[in-house]
Amino acid sequence: MSQIQILVGSVTGNAEGIAELAAEELQRKGHQISINNFAQVEDLVRSPDEILLICTSNTGAGDLPDNLQPLYVQMTREYPAIAGRQYGLINLGDSSYTTFGEAGQAIDDAFADLGAQRIGEPLVLDACSGDDPEESAREWLEQWATLLPDGAPS
Repeated sequence: MSQIQILVGSVTGNAEGIAELAAEELQRKGHQISINNFAQVEDLVRSPDEILLICTSNTGAGDLPDNLQPLYVQMTREYPAIAGRQYGLINLGDSSYTTFGEAGQAIDDAFADLGAQRIGEPLVLDACSGDDPEESAREWLEQWATLLPDGAPS
């Protein structure tokens, strides 16, 4: 099964909770998971076969959380060699803000600009939707896991 590093950007802990849920769900499917709350560029290049899963919230101003912002800055200044690296994105936001989803979109764009290959479509969780974010995440993870290189349906 796959090695997956979950990169977390969280302001109030919601993204961290979804990241932990993702880790549990993916481990149940046999994947090796690590959670990284303070990712650095070195973490992106440590293992070329490792899949990255970014799980980030957005500040009200649409910025990345303080614990993920340094990685974004490093990526846009140092241009790490991650072309071909596979990644997924879980983007938590609140559509009552005009900046809804901008932080997740910014990190997604940075990965794409460096040649990384996103697996599937991002999961966007809207705090105003009324949907259960954990249930939405479980459903998305079930589908996302089938898209992984060795992600045969379980």
